[in-house]
Amino acid sequence: MIRYKPMAEETARRIRRHISGSPEVGLITGTGLGAAVPEMSATVDFDYEDLPHFPRSTVAGHPGQLSLGRVAGRLVLACKGRFHLYEGYDPLQVTFPVRVMQELGVTCLVVTNAAGGLNPDFVPGDIMHIRDHINLTGVNPLCGPNEERWGPRFPDMSRVYDPGLEALAHRKAQEAGFTLRRGVYTGLRGPSLETPAEVRFLKIIGTDAVGFSTVMETIAGAHAGMRVLGLSTITNVNNPDRPVPATLEEIVAVASAAAPRLATLVEAVIAAL
Repeated sequence: MIRYKPMAEETARRIRRHISGSPEVGLITGTGLGAAVPEMSATVDFDYEDLPHFPRSTVAGHPGQLSLGRVAGRLVLACKGRFHLYEGYDPLQVTFPVRVMQELGVTCLVVTNAAGGLNPDFVPGDIMHIRDHINLTGVNPLCGPNEERWGPRFPDMSRVYDPGLEALAHRKAQEAGFTLRRGVYTGLRGPSLETPAEVRFLKIIGTDAVGFSTVMETIAGAHAGMRVLGLSTITNVNNPDRPVPATLEEIVAVASAAAPRLATLVEAVIAAL
């Protein structure tokens, strides 16, 4: 069996050689959201391929770079691009960046994604705070032997998305002049997009936005005891009675257009922590 903790420790040691201090905040960006990383000072960049044991991004819109720098005086570790189950990675590989963050001392995790909207009140370009999630991937990154030094065997998930960060994000969005939506995110394995029948089912069970990421990292973050803030950029709105085909190019375009606003929000939240 692969032991991921020693691997995460080795990766963290490699990164630690190039920084002074421990990062407080970890940020993971989604499809087309590389520009959602706030402007950093004193930045150190690593390509994923140059870090031991790090997976590789294989999807368009995921730059595949890890950056460390200061935002509002706080040291932030940002993963520009993530890993997905549909790429063939297992849940422990998908959550490997979170474990490296944990080894480096990160206590606050911000996860972003590009998601399809199911709530008819949403419009493309909206940003939704994830107040809760539904895991329909069929897998969990905590299955198998528990690494006690990482977290408890049965972590509580009743408030996995931190209420204090939620309130802070909504306040900062209002100060920035826009309304932050809120809703339930459902994570699927992908990569095929949802059929109209699946959309109807997802709406019945309370889904406001759907995508192929975030849930694995959030579970790992909760297991690690991190405060988690989840933000979805709504790239399209699914109407099962009038389905419109969606393409990756369109999703990336909408996400990229919304990324600067998302970066402004993330920076404001970090500054106010």
